[in-house]
Amino acid sequence: MKLAGKPVAGITLVTVLVAAVITWVLWPSAQGTHPREQSVTVLDGPRDDQQVTLDATFFPPAGGGRAPAVLLAHGFGGSKESVREAAVRLAGEGYAVLTWSARGFGRSTGQIALNSPDYEVKDVRQLLDWLARRPEVSLDAAGDPKVGVAGGSYGGAIALMAAAYDNRIDAIVPQITWHDLADALFPEAGGRGPLNGVFKRMWAGLFFSRGGTSPAPGPLRGATPTGEAPPASAQEVRCGRFLPELCDVYQRIAETGRATPEAIETLRRSSPVSVPGRIKVPTLLLQGTRDSLFPLGQADANARAVAATGAPVAVAWFDGGHDGGDGEADWIHERTTAWFARYLKGDAGQATVPFTVTRDGGRDPGTRRPVQLHATAPAYPGLYGAATTQVALTGPAQPVANPPGGSPSSISSVPGFGGLGGSPGVSLSTEMAGQSAHFDSAPLTAPLQVTGSSTVRVRVRAEGTGGTGGTGGKVSEEGVTLFAKLYDAGPGGQAPILPDGLVAPVRVALSPDGTGEATVALPAVDHRFDAGHRLRVAFTTTDLGYSTPAAPAVYQVELAAPTLTVPVDAALRTPQNGPSWWTWALPAAAVVAAAVLLLTGRRRRRTDHDPSLADVPLRIDGLTKAYRNGERAVDDLSFTVERGQVLGLLGPNGAGKTTTMRMMMGLIHPDAGEIRIFGHRISPGAAVLSRLGSFVEGPGFLPHLTGRANLELYWKATGRPEHDAHFAEALEIAGLGAALDRAVRTYSQGMRQRLAIAQAMLGLPDLLVLDEPANGLDPPQIREMREVLIAYAARGRTVIVSSHLLAEVEQTCSHVVVMRRGRLVTAGPVRDLLGEHTSGGSGGGSGSRLEDVFLDLIGEKA
Repeated sequence: MKLAGKPVAGITLVTVLVAAVITWVLWPSAQGTHPREQSVTVLDGPRDDQQVTLDATFFPPAGGGRAPAVLLAHGFGGSKESVREAAVRLAGEGYAVLTWSARGFGRSTGQIALNSPDYEVKDVRQLLDWLARRPEVSLDAAGDPKVGVAGGSYGGAIALMAAAYDNRIDAIVPQITWHDLADALFPEAGGRGPLNGVFKRMWAGLFFSRGGTSPAPGPLRGATPTGEAPPASAQEVRCGRFLPELCDVYQRIAETGRATPEAIETLRRSSPVSVPGRIKVPTLLLQGTRDSLFPLGQADANARAVAATGAPVAVAWFDGGHDGGDGEADWIHERTTAWFARYLKGDAGQATVPFTVTRDGGRDPGTRRPVQLHATAPAYPGLYGAATTQVALTGPAQPVANPPGGSPSSISSVPGFGGLGGSPGVSLSTEMAGQSAHFDSAPLTAPLQVTGSSTVRVRVRAEGTGGTGGTGGKVSEEGVTLFAKLYDAGPGGQAPILPDGLVAPVRVALSPDGTGEATVALPAVDHRFDAGHRLRVAFTTTDLGYSTPAAPAVYQVELAAPTLTVPVDAALRTPQNGPSWWTWALPAAAVVAAAVLLLTGRRRRRTDHDPSLADVPLRIDGLTKAYRNGERAVDDLSFTVERGQVLGLLGPNGAGKTTTMRMMMGLIHPDAGEIRIFGHRISPGAAVLSRLGSFVEGPGFLPHLTGRANLELYWKATGRPEHDAHFAEALEIAGLGAALDRAVRTYSQGMRQRLAIAQAMLGLPDLLVLDEPANGLDPPQIREMREVLIAYAARGRTVIVSSHLLAEVEQTCSHVVVMRRGRLVTAGPVRDLLGEHTSGGSGGGSGSRLEDVFLDLIGEKA
């Protein structure tokens, strides 16, 4: 982030203030690590007679030495490359990380067995054996590796299954995954189980077709002399890389649309439901609210199963899932590292919040971008809420038709968009005429926050002779298939909203007279119904994502009870720094600030500028900032930075470096002391900030715009002339080539980092402040960045770099400031610091590398 331009007031100041607050988020830094490619041979199968070679990558902890390990698993259809960026970040947090392509995926050999205990679970157990032999991995008193497992979807399921079968695992973080794969693919919202469930045909087709992806050619599988993969066999064409018996099961259920006992047994064998009472480790369950494949009920079942063993369990519903959404990658990383810090590193100070829900915080009034807030509760309420309220529904009995062939179909969502496809989620709601029945509440007199799964009781009667509905008695035998939805119907004829595009299939059993009733659990959501809105329950006969009866039929649908039972959780609290106050407080603060500037401007100009420091880029004097509990993040800090210097701001985690940088930018007001840039005291909106370019705590780009468009839009927001931007220099620094004209959402972490550095350099500011600029860059890119920074300072400008890559700091920086626990340890030229330690001047005498000197200074030398 960079504040640039002339002094601003009024709405412009409001925009700057709001943008600063919203972009002030935590971006954990991924420190430098050197991944090592590995081939791990394992034996699995029911008789341990199948040899499989797993393609793996090991990421040593960035800080060196021994550290807890994390096994990071990928999703279905992916490979170890799918989780590489997350692995780099975890390694930067001080973990030894192992990623691997599961059997049947990527360059690994073997066939897909859907996380079977006889196959994939045995593979993970042998990967744990491999980790236990690594000198970088911490061992517990029993000599076992200290290890956690994390992963999403397919990877989340293996985290749960591995924990059930291997007691060496100490903590797990499964994401958007299943508890019962049979229930997920054959859901039945009336509680009759998957044998009576409705086949999720589109998701099942995507799920199984992803297993047919051909592996990349390479040394683990072999290739033709041309480098192309060998032709697929007839079996591979039919079944992809699945075990033949799995392929046979899928093909039978896909033909009939009904589950068989054999299919249910096969799917449950690879599900946590098959191992009750065996997952006894601390478990953080992260489940997406936009997920029609594995909805929130799957996480709820896992949470109840783990809690029954007495193990710590926490649940978070975030904005994401297989159907798209934001994904909240940074927030998920924060929660994952906090969980592992507590249960792998023993950091008791890491808070564990039992229940968290991502909620819509409106829009940032400055940027108009969506804001996400995280409401928390002291206990997980379960899928049916900590409490319930009754909402009256009205509506007559209504006829609905099942069309011949089940087509055309109503649409609740388009399975796979945003998840498997990698594009933003698509959520549609289209109901075909004559195929749905609706029941509405009265307009709400007050807002209602629904958190969980509402329930309603429905009655169905088949029309026609003998209640067969013209199907020769099949309706009575198989029941009536309906799809239940909960809508938010706005006032004045506004189009109803289907929260997250979710639907609950139910198969209502009919008695011989052609009637039947069922209590239906509607899709679990966290949704606010505003005053004046109506709750609408709808039942349709078709849905695009599911198998539906082909025979035409007509039913009467009515409510068996005139109420909707709605779950609520009054304990959920939204953070106090959310839009509930800042949407009005910041504009008010801006007005007050403008008034103060107007009334006291002359006096402030005299006191806030020291002409004797006009050529000094930065002077910090007695800077102090304390947390709410009184602990000082920055404690009486003082140092000066001169023109032409590249200064490294060093210190262990918690030293106060980022807090100091925030105060440099005017984002935090110090409790004591001052910061002056070119003689001007820093305060929010200070004109001198136009001479400062910064990249602190991660880039904030609009993902749908190209890299070039992001830079151009950013510069326009500063209000400065286009010719002052020096775009050519910035784009050369980015070195992104043709990627500059691609959407930023397609960028890797390293590409985003390079674009952010270029953005900070727009306008060629006199003072450049960069926090972990090498994060995500490979060695050649780091070398290029080093040359750019040195050349930048050589032209009379000043660069401040905060980094954990001490070897890089030693080569890049002319001066360093070392902090510990908020206080200054030492400051001065790098060569002097190294010279003193080489000669024993500091009492360390431990060598001339900056890393050794640094460890001596902060008292952590081994």
